[in-house]
Amino acid sequence: MEEINKNPNLLPNVSLGFQIFDSCRVLQKELEGTLWMTTGLTKPIPNFQCQKRKEPVAIIGYSTSTFSILMAHILRVMKIPQISHISTSFLLSDRTQFPFFLRTAPSDAFQSKGLAHLMLHFGWTYVGMIADSNDYGFQGIQGVRQEIIKFGACVAFLEYIQYSRPDKNIPRIIQTIKNSKANAIVMFASDVDLVTLLEELKYQNVTKKTWVASEGWATSTLLSSEEYSTQLAGTMGFAYYSEHIEGFNEFIENIRFSKQSQEFWDLMFFEENAGCNVLDYRNITFIRERPTKNCTDNGIIEKFRISLGDLTSIRILYNLYSAVYVIAKALHDLSVCKNGNGPFPNGSCSDIWNSKPWQVFQYMKNVRVKLSSGRDLFFDEHGDPPPVYDIVNWQKDQNGKIRQVKVGTYNSTASYSEVLMINMSSIQWASGNQQVPISNCSVSCLLGHRKAPIQGEPNCCFECVPCSQGEISNETDSSLCFSCAWNNWPSERKDRCLPKPIEYLSYEEVLGVTLASSSISSSFIPIIILGLLIHYKFTPIVRANNYPISCLLLACLSLCFLCSLAFIGYPQREKCLLRQVIFGMVFTLCVSCVLAKTIMVMIAFRATKPNSDLRRWASPQVSYLIIGLSTSVQFVICFIWLHFSPPFPEYNSKVKIGVLVLECNEGLPAAFWLTLGYLSLLALISCFVAFMARQLPDSFNEAKFITFSMLAFLSVWMSFIPAHLSTRGKYTVAMEIFAILCSTWAMLGCMFIPKCYIILFRPSVNSRKHLLGKK
Repeated sequence: MEEINKNPNLLPNVSLGFQIFDSCRVLQKELEGTLWMTTGLTKPIPNFQCQKRKEPVAIIGYSTSTFSILMAHILRVMKIPQISHISTSFLLSDRTQFPFFLRTAPSDAFQSKGLAHLMLHFGWTYVGMIADSNDYGFQGIQGVRQEIIKFGACVAFLEYIQYSRPDKNIPRIIQTIKNSKANAIVMFASDVDLVTLLEELKYQNVTKKTWVASEGWATSTLLSSEEYSTQLAGTMGFAYYSEHIEGFNEFIENIRFSKQSQEFWDLMFFEENAGCNVLDYRNITFIRERPTKNCTDNGIIEKFRISLGDLTSIRILYNLYSAVYVIAKALHDLSVCKNGNGPFPNGSCSDIWNSKPWQVFQYMKNVRVKLSSGRDLFFDEHGDPPPVYDIVNWQKDQNGKIRQVKVGTYNSTASYSEVLMINMSSIQWASGNQQVPISNCSVSCLLGHRKAPIQGEPNCCFECVPCSQGEISNETDSSLCFSCAWNNWPSERKDRCLPKPIEYLSYEEVLGVTLASSSISSSFIPIIILGLLIHYKFTPIVRANNYPISCLLLACLSLCFLCSLAFIGYPQREKCLLRQVIFGMVFTLCVSCVLAKTIMVMIAFRATKPNSDLRRWASPQVSYLIIGLSTSVQFVICFIWLHFSPPFPEYNSKVKIGVLVLECNEGLPAAFWLTLGYLSLLALISCFVAFMARQLPDSFNEAKFITFSMLAFLSVWMSFIPAHLSTRGKYTVAMEIFAILCSTWAMLGCMFIPKCYIILFRPSVNSRKHLLGKK
C-alpha cells in the first residue's frame, strides 16, 4: 500500500486503504467476516449497507478454496469483486457460478497436469495418492488422477484424510502405504492437515518413499523442520512462482514492534512467525503446541524478519502483492477513462469517487499489470493468471535441516519443449544421490519383450513375455511386438530387424559347384561318343542303328547335360523365363529322336515282308517328320505358357524361417506339369513300341536298350514328382538338376554304351556276317 500510495504515476492524489478480518480458519468466522466487510456493521446483517467510510471496491481472500467458494457466492449477489491469492480449486474458474472472482494463484487444473507431467518425467508409472477431504483435495487429486491415467500410468491407491473421523483415517492410510509397491506418493493437502499423518509415519518408521507435494505444502515451514527430515527428504513439489519484490527488504527492516500498538490477532501472527511466546493468552485453546520460549521485542522483530525472508512466505506474499496491484491498476484505469472509450454503454466511464464495485470489476478482469520484475500479470476468460510454477526439492543440509531448493519451472503456456524445465543435477533424493527413485509395479520389459497383463491387476502391473517367432520390440515396456518387413528377420535378441540372407543355388557353394561340374563334364561324353560313331560310321553296328538320328540324339543329349546350368546361379528374369522352356524343348527333341528310332526299327522289319504297305514309310524323311511333329507340340505348349503366364523371379519368405529364398515362380504351375507330362508321354510311347520290337531277329536290334532307357527315364521323372513337392528353396532346383542329369545318363548309358563296347572291345562282332546271323 505504501508503494502504491507513493507512486506518482499510479492513482495520483488518491490514497488506498484496507480492512483486515481474521477468520481463524473457521467457516462460520469467514462468513461473518464477509458480511462484516460488506455491511459495515459489528454484527453481520445481510442486505444492509451502513458503512461509515467508503465501501470496499474489492475483497482479497480467502486462502482456502472451500471458504473462497462460499465467499464468492455471497459477493456475487452483491456484485463485489473478489480476488484470491491462494485459492486454487478449478471450480472457481466457472464464470457462470463465480462471475466476480479472480485470483493471482494458478488454478489446480494446471497444477494437476503439472504434477502428472512431473511424475511421468521421472518414469513413475505406479503412484499412490493422498488428499484432503475438502474441495481443494477432492478436485485437485482427481485432476492428477485423470492426467496420470490419460498418459497410461496407474494409481496404486487413493486415500483421503477424513476430518469427520476421530482418527482422520490415518491408520488405514499408513497401512496402505506400507503394503503398496508404489514408492512415489502425491499428497494434495495443506501442511496443517498433514501433521498427524507425518507423526504416524515417523512413529512407524516409514521411510524410503518419495513424496510429491502440491503447492499447499510444497514450501511449508511447518513440515520442513528437522523433526520430519527423515520422512520428507527428497520431496518434489510445485510451489507458487515468485520473484524479487523491489523494496520489500527495506520495508521489513523498518518494521517496529510494540505490544501496545498491535491488534490481538496481529500479536498471534507475530508469535507464529517469530516462533516465541508474545502474550499470555487466556481461555483460548490452540490446535498445536505454542512456543514456550519468551523473547524480547527486538528478538521478535529479528525472527519475524527471518520468517518473512522464508521461501514460503515470499511466494504467498508475491501473490498477495500482485493482487493489490491488480486492484490499484484497475482503479487507475477507471480514473483515467475518457468518455467514448469506456467499457460501459455508449463508451461511457465511471467516476472513481462514485464508482460501484461491479464497475471496478470491469477494469480488473481486463487489467494488465507490469510488475517490478518485468513480468506481465493478466487474467484469461476464466479469471486465472498465467499458470507458472516453481519446482522445489526438499534437501537435507549437513545439519540435518531441510532446505527447499528451486530445481525447475513449469509453464503450461510455453512451447512444448519448455513446459517442464528441470535441472536434474541439482536434485537430491532421499537416498542422498542423484539416482532417480523407481516407482513401478513391474520391472521394465527389455527390448525383445512385450508386456502381458496380469489378471486382476491394473495395466501397469504386467509380466514380460518374449516376442513370438518373427516379431520384435525395439522399445522398453512395449505393449506389442510387431512383425518385420517381408525381407527382414528379427535379430537374435529380437530387438531389431535385420535383412534376411538371400538363398539360391549359386556357383559359390559346394552343391552348385558339384552340379555344374557334373553337368559340364557329362556334356563331353556324348560328344566323344559322337566322334566315335563318326569314325566308325561305315561299320555295320553304326549303319544298322540309324546313323543320322543317332548323331542328332547325341548332340541333344549333350545339350540336355548343359541345360541344367540354366538352373544354377542368380535367378534373373531372362533365366527364369527360358530355363524350363529350354529343358522341355531339348528333352522333347531327345525323346522324339528315340521315338523316331524305335518306330523306324518296327517299320524296317515289317516292310521286309512281301506285299507290305510299310515300304513307303521306310524312308529317312519319316524319322524327321516324327521328330518335327513331336517337338512342335511341345513348342506350342511352351509358347502358350510364355505368352499367358511367363515365369518370373520372386522372393519367397515362407520357405525357410529367417531366410529369403530367391526362386523362379513358374507362373502357371499347370504349364510346367503339362510340359513334363507330355515329355513322359513320348517316353512311354517309345518304351511301348520298343518293348513290342524287342524280339525282332536282328543281331544289332537296339529295341531292348531303348526299352531299358525309357524305363529308366520314366522312373527318374516319376521319382522326381514327390521329391519336387517335398523339398523347398534351392534344394527343389537341385532336385530338378539331379533328375535332368540322371535321366540323360539313363538314355546315354542304355543306348550307346553297349554300342561303344562292341566297337571298341568286340570288333569281331561288328561285321556283316554277324549282322546276317552267319557263323
